[in-house]
Amino acid sequence: MGSGRCESAISPRKGGDRLAAGRSLLIQGGLKIACSMNRNRPHSPRIRWTMNRMISNNDRGGSPAGWTIKLGESPVVGTAIHSGTDVGGACRSAMCLSDPDRRREEDPFTERFIADFPTQIIVHRSRFQVDLNRARDAAVYRSPDQSWGLKVWREQPDEDIVTESLSFHDAFYRELNRVLADIERRYGKFVLVDVHSYNHRREGPEAMPTSRDVAPDINIGTSSMDRERWAPVVDAFIETLRGQRLNDEPIDVRENVSFQGKGEQARFVHANFPETGCAIAVEFKKIFMDEWNGDPDWGTIERLRAMLASTVPVLESALRAMR
Repeated sequence: MGSGRCESAISPRKGGDRLAAGRSLLIQGGLKIACSMNRNRPHSPRIRWTMNRMISNNDRGGSPAGWTIKLGESPVVGTAIHSGTDVGGACRSAMCLSDPDRRREEDPFTERFIADFPTQIIVHRSRFQVDLNRARDAAVYRSPDQSWGLKVWREQPDEDIVTESLSFHDAFYRELNRVLADIERRYGKFVLVDVHSYNHRREGPEAMPTSRDVAPDINIGTSSMDRERWAPVVDAFIETLRGQRLNDEPIDVRENVSFQGKGEQARFVHANFPETGCAIAVEFKKIFMDEWNGDPDWGTIERLRAMLASTVPVLESALRAMR
């Protein structure tokens, strides 16, 4: 696979629909860049996207398109880095974990929650092959204590598998850095909404769910950020969600209860863009699906999607108001 290149005249949004036809750029990691741009608009040298072949992303590693990035005209980014289910052939044959057990700990349908975000980053590879929300040295689960007590591998994975997985981790964060650096150049500041989901019926499908005291419907993780600096953004985000209702009841949104936002992606943003990047980790309790058989509740998924979409203009406004 060769490299792809696209140049586009993307500028800060001044109105109109987000991701309107001809005003977005689609990048598929490791495979190609597919552009749908308005050919009547003049090209500008201000933004140049170059995507090289994914490092070692072959049959051993998995699907050739490890992620998809859709670029819009806004400083607000939505990510679903645990929504993927792809496992490469070599990894699958080395794994002893069943597909149902694996999928129970992935974050299915989270890509739907960010479907209305101007810029979207969706990872297609399973976290059980490489976990992009863990530090590089812990990104491949090698023992059950790293993976909720689940034994992933029949034997320790071959070093070739580990090397390819870590190369994928490296390549993703290089690309993330490029995308965010360009957004920073265009807008000065940005917000990345890092969307995940979590189980609340771990004892079984018929068992009592985790107490609501420690399991909010939506958990907002902020521990890795400068909370005081980003208070206008985060507080506006939380209050917008708290103003929503689900099944005629107020949605339960709390901060740093079941998760604290200490994942690698949030850490990366705050370490590399300490003054300009705000990463908000959002964990949806799996009230939108049966976490044991995987069946989705599409009505709830679409309602949660709309709730999250309603925060985009609020975040844009909060960013503009910051000095």
